Amino acid sequence: MKSKVIIDTNGLMIPGQFGLDIFSELERLGFDSCLVARASVKELEKIYSQGRGKDKVAAKIALSLLDCCTIIEKNGFADDIITDLAVEMDAAVLTNDIELKKRLCSKGVTIVYLQDKTRLNFY
Repeated sequence: MKSKVIIDTNGLMIPGQFGLDIFSELERLGFDSCLVARASVKELEKIYSQGRGKDKVAAKIALSLLDCCTIIEKNGFADDIITDLAVEMDAAVLTNDIELKKRLCSKGVTIVYLQDKTRLNFY
């Protein structure tokens, strides 16, 4: 079964932080459609413009990967948008954000996460 996954800001930074190809990993897990909220794009642009060192590099890499994703135009706070979209679209979410994971879990959303810094897994 092929399905949708929403990637949050820190999910998009995984390639730059850990050198992991999230798209091939998501494909391996059966996801074929990657979605990103416009709010996450704005967060990445802010990290890139104001950050330094590893975060700046990871944000730059993340921004370069957006061509592989569909941007969802919806205004508001990123975590609220991601939670609402996941429920509305029956989509999984790639995140390492503990608070967001708790919110999504309470709504029965599938969570994709970084395991052992070497691969993605989901529950």
